[in-house]
Amino acid sequence: MPRGARLDSPGTLHHVMMRGIEKSLIFYDDHDRRMMLKKIGFLSKETGTPIYAFALMPNHVHLLLKSGAKGLPTFMRRLLSSYAMFFNSRHKRVGHVFQNRYKSIICEEDRYFHKLVAYINLNPLRGGLTDSLDTLIHYPWCSHGRIAFGTKSDWLERNYVLSSFGDTEQAARRAYFQFMSEEFPYDRTNELNGGGLVRSKGGWSAVKSLRSQGKKIESDERILGCDLFVRKICQQAEAQVARQLPHNEKLEEALKTIEEYCSEANISLSHLRSGSRNDNLPMLRQELAKHLVNKIGLTLAETARQLGVTTSGVSKMLERCRRDH
Repeated sequence: MPRGARLDSPGTLHHVMMRGIEKSLIFYDDHDRRMMLKKIGFLSKETGTPIYAFALMPNHVHLLLKSGAKGLPTFMRRLLSSYAMFFNSRHKRVGHVFQNRYKSIICEEDRYFHKLVAYINLNPLRGGLTDSLDTLIHYPWCSHGRIAFGTKSDWLERNYVLSSFGDTEQAARRAYFQFMSEEFPYDRTNELNGGGLVRSKGGWSAVKSLRSQGKKIESDERILGCDLFVRKICQQAEAQVARQLPHNEKLEEALKTIEEYCSEANISLSHLRSGSRNDNLPMLRQELAKHLVNKIGLTLAETARQLGVTTSGVSKMLERCRRDH
């Protein structure tokens, strides 16, 4: 399915990944890396966005953070644009630095916080930038050493991370080191780099078992967590997105979504808007109407214009969706 609208609300835990355009390098040297961390630290304080872990890789960055009052999109837009301006100016280049759309996954903290901290901090070791856990602790471009020793951690939420491992500094550090050692043999990329049904339920066998019992299961590729957590986030965050997005951003998101649905269905945009009822177009329009209104926050009238139908037609589609659900 095409990607969904951003999910976000203050206080939600996000695993964020931003990548260089066409897998290009986003850091040429340590000065670039220092500038990225400087900008992350400044914006963390400026926007009230707590940062719990980070890893700077040659062509991508991992962040574990909680959305602040100004929202994740504001934090990321300012970070990506300011770093891109610096990078292009310093290296006398033009054009995009990052892929247009960063990836963000809302994560259930109780289940995944420790695993995410370890996974992000182990990235440089898995990527061959360091050769052991002993040397990783001195690697300056991930948060492992800062969490362990408190070095240069004025903006990193080190105390929060350690407090989740133990009640005292000594016990927490010991438990943190132990957990890192236990996690090192496991590559959890497939488990932690996305949400979805199989991940949320702990494996395909668990999914089949629940289905055989006739139980309804909630899942979403934008969320890493159990079905109750998915349901809660969808109810809270999508309404927040609809309220926050300006009209032009809603339209931009809507057009991208429509284009992706059309591409997947192998039809043209003009055919979608033609009024034809062939090629499963009614069902496609209904799915799009539900997405544009409920997830992006378009009005019924604007949704009707984008789909080439009447406002009353959109209203009927949404009513059918409610009845089917």
